[in-house]
Amino acid sequence: MNNVTIHRKRKSDLGVLELIAIALGGMVGGGIFTILGISVSMIGVFTPVAIIIGGLMAYLAAYSYIKLGVFYKDEGASYSFFKRTFPNSPFAASLVGWWVIFGYISTIALYAYTFSSYAISSFEFANNEWARKLVAGLVIVTFTFINVWSVKGMGKIEDLMVYSKLIILVVISFVLINNSQTTLPTLFKADDTSFVTILIVASLTFVAYEGFQLVINAVNNMESPEKNIPKAIYSALFIAILIYVVIALGAMLAIPFDEIIENKEYALASGAGKVLGHWGTDLIVVGALLATSSAISATLFGASRQMSVIAKDGYLPSYMIKRVNSIPVSSILTMSTFAFLLILIADLELILEFSSITFLLVSLLMAYANYKIHVQTNSSVMMTICAMIGLTLATGMIIYFEMTNQLEQLYFIAAIYLLLTLSAWAYSNKVCLLGLFKMLRMK
Repeated sequence: MNNVTIHRKRKSDLGVLELIAIALGGMVGGGIFTILGISVSMIGVFTPVAIIIGGLMAYLAAYSYIKLGVFYKDEGASYSFFKRTFPNSPFAASLVGWWVIFGYISTIALYAYTFSSYAISSFEFANNEWARKLVAGLVIVTFTFINVWSVKGMGKIEDLMVYSKLIILVVISFVLINNSQTTLPTLFKADDTSFVTILIVASLTFVAYEGFQLVINAVNNMESPEKNIPKAIYSALFIAILIYVVIALGAMLAIPFDEIIENKEYALASGAGKVLGHWGTDLIVVGALLATSSAISATLFGASRQMSVIAKDGYLPSYMIKRVNSIPVSSILTMSTFAFLLILIADLELILEFSSITFLLVSLLMAYANYKIHVQTNSSVMMTICAMIGLTLATGMIIYFEMTNQLEQLYFIAAIYLLLTLSAWAYSNKVCLLGLFKMLRMK
């Protein structure tokens, strides 16, 4: 009786509002603050169009995640879904595990890098690369401590940060639009961007939506997964798209494109300062810091639990299994460490592109897994096939862009994937050998 009571209490730690907060925390983080400058530099006034297309891709990807999440109810999420759908493919399960975990590590690095860019944007050393990296490391340490401290504490802090930042972002949007220096028709007349380039940017923006998966990682800490998983994910995606589009429109109408492009790491703060004055800059900086902070916290929360599940199955080092009061402390510390190492060796664009490719590939694999068992998950075959086609095209768009514009970055990304694939292969072989050894001993 006591065990049932404890189990129910633990599952009710996170309600619908907390789950939406976790999803929004993961999405509305590095998102608009990271991609705005890069998008405007590539496609100008069509940035909101790319954001909407990226959001539609996310909805297609989310469909399979939700169906699999409700069917399996496993906090291992992407990894566990693939492993349980293809039980005779240990290497495939291991590969998905390694890819998705390092995808989350790269997004933590992305959010921390963006946090530091805005945090020091008003100082003389704003463009000092090592100052940014140091501040990024400090914010990772801070939210590592918060996640190690308490699930309940993390949930309440996440609520406060997410809903505060949403209010601030809404205020920022209306203030920017109210201080418009031009009109959309005027901007469109001067733009001849190709549709292919818009699709490339839309593919790059996919990473701004990847946080929705974090809801599924919290399945053991939520009420009514069948209702709350789809409710939280679809609601959060709609809110994220709306926020991104409105802020992008406000920024383009109020801030000269040259300002956005020149200081793309902290474009909103830099440009708004000249348009809105000091208080406007401060408001945007606070919004950016809240957004990126909640994204770091939410990603650490969800992904560390998935990491612990993968380690328990033998596909990651065994020390990552350890939990204290149900909190995967070792996994949290490991993710934080690797995120900071990535910040030390890479720049913002490389981290963004690696994150986008990784989550597009993993989402494609989830769509394929859902297609394989669409009868059991009660899924639409048409929706699932559309998702696979869309995610494949998006991945191809980024690779094409890298091949034609930044070949060295593509080599670096390919080297990371090679290392991850070899590690996944080694651990899958280890699991197979251990399984064989146990069978021989039993005989």
